[in-house]
Amino acid sequence: MSTPNDGGSAWPQIKTAAGAYHGNTYSFGGMSLRDWFAGQALAGLTANTDLTDTNAKITAAVAYDCADAMLDARNKIP
Repeated sequence: MSTPNDGGSAWPQIKTAAGAYHGNTYSFGGMSLRDWFAGQALAGLTANTDLTDTNAKITAAVAYDCADAMLDARNKIP
């Protein structure tokens, strides 16, 4: 089973280990870029007053469909 493409961390932070030799860094980050994109899409979707009666699960699924499309488009940029 392959790991889904989540775009990596939306805001990666690079830290150097205490006393580490140059180049010994690691990154960590919280929210994935996919989650960020989905949140942005969700904000736009819920701002549309025509969708106020739409089921929340359907709206969330559409937001993640939008996020996946954005990641696909992003990966096609040369």
